[in-house]
Amino acid sequence: MTTPDFARLGVPASLTAALAPLGITDPTPIQAATLPDSLAGRDVLGRGRTGSGKTYAFLLPLVARLLETPKRRTARRPRSLVLAPTRELASQIADSLKPLEKAAGLRSAVVFGGVGQNPQVNALAGGVDVLIACPGRLLDLMGQGHADLGAIEITVIDEADHMADMGFLPMVRRILEATPRRGQRMLFSATLDSGVNKLVKEFLHDPVTHSADPATSPVGTMEHHVLEVDKETRFDVLRDLAAAPGRTIMFTRTKYGAKNLARKLSARGVDAVDLHGNLSQNARTRNLEAFGSGTATTMVCTDIAARGIHVDEVALVVHADPPVEHKAYLHRSGRTARAGESGTVITVQTPDQKRDVNDLMRKAGITPTYHQQVVSTSPVLTELAPGERVATHEPRQPEEPLDERRMAGERRGGGQGGRGRGGQGGGRGQGGRGQAGRDGQGGGRGRGEGQQAGRGQGGRGGEGGSGRSGGQGRSNGQGRSGGQGGGRRGGQGQGSGGGRRQGRPAPTTYSTSSEGSGSGNTVGGGLAAFSSGRRR
Repeated sequence: MTTPDFARLGVPASLTAALAPLGITDPTPIQAATLPDSLAGRDVLGRGRTGSGKTYAFLLPLVARLLETPKRRTARRPRSLVLAPTRELASQIADSLKPLEKAAGLRSAVVFGGVGQNPQVNALAGGVDVLIACPGRLLDLMGQGHADLGAIEITVIDEADHMADMGFLPMVRRILEATPRRGQRMLFSATLDSGVNKLVKEFLHDPVTHSADPATSPVGTMEHHVLEVDKETRFDVLRDLAAAPGRTIMFTRTKYGAKNLARKLSARGVDAVDLHGNLSQNARTRNLEAFGSGTATTMVCTDIAARGIHVDEVALVVHADPPVEHKAYLHRSGRTARAGESGTVITVQTPDQKRDVNDLMRKAGITPTYHQQVVSTSPVLTELAPGERVATHEPRQPEEPLDERRMAGERRGGGQGGRGRGGQGGGRGQGGRGQAGRDGQGGGRGRGEGQQAGRGQGGRGGEGGSGRSGGQGRSNGQGRSGGQGGGRRGGQGQGSGGGRRQGRPAPTTYSTSSEGSGSGNTVGGGLAAFSSGRRR
């Protein structure tokens, strides 16, 4: 029987056996280059493009070295640390670690922001061998005394250049200063900019540098195309590409653009999800899982997904908005053509973006194929994304495009708010004029006029959310829109006409922004900005 290549590099047999069922039997160039030194305990600086296999290049030696010197776990004092720039990348590293962790009998924990810290605190208190963390949350836990890095034997910094781009290097330095100086350190990065170089000189001891690309570089196995479209036909072209068979990732420059494009695609029969920084962690995880499982065929995202996110068999990457700089183009494009597979990358440009896109391609070292005056019926679309365009669900009536005022929750009229506070206010409930509250939930105290206005009257309250206006308005005269103002509980007042009306339950509206973001989501003609009801 032929000895596995990983074994010849010094990887323990138990770990190679754990990876074999996953089809991981042959090391990639970056793994073959770095493993001998990292397994020997040397500091390693590894350079490799996205998709080159960097994750197992550091996980294999990390687990192997912990196996060599087994120690009893100590509360709040992990033995090894992996730093990642984003929550998604940290979660994917944890997933990659699972087979090795099981084979070695180790215990790990993942810590990042955007979720409650108690489960993370409890995991650290129970003792872990491997801690995978984003810098911000880790520093918080260290400051509270829940994490002590004094026992760290091995430190890994993944996507160091992305850490620099996101402004995390000062936090990374503080974390490294809290680890023992003579511990092993490995740093992996696609590029070595000045900030990363400073980190290397300060914290790595006589590092061995290895620079290797995959045997078939992703850029070399991609087809690059630029489609020039008019602004009026841009969405129809994007919709046609998204409706093609297979998984598609579309990139936009802004969070608003990602959310809006995903909504419009869904309204036109495409199963699309969005991924951006305004989503709560649960929503981000749910959308990633939907895309990974095939429940959603298109993911519309910002550059949050340009690094470290791995989903198999992404055939098409579309730059719906061309990125500002060439590094972002390469990392975005790296979501396809992974592990030697082929892929297609399409940049959609409007005529006014032509010069910027030309500069972008030149700096990225890409020579794309250009296509002029492309519309949704152009044959080039089926050539680049072949297959029948079939709506995955019945197209819905397209919603009005969101604009910045409505995204901020600003809306006139006595629309519907959250749930009223009961209270029967008499008098003339003046129609609400809803404006978003400062905390993103609308709110505000209703200023009703008339007899016994109290808290429960329509008044100017219609500020959708969890304010105290609204309630069951009992109109004495002409209640001018009385509003269903937002409140904490109880029914919703309807002030028009004479006499008393019982409030009726509110339909639930949903926000697609994260909690407290301050952005509303207007649905329908008479609804206020958005309620603070449950998120789906």
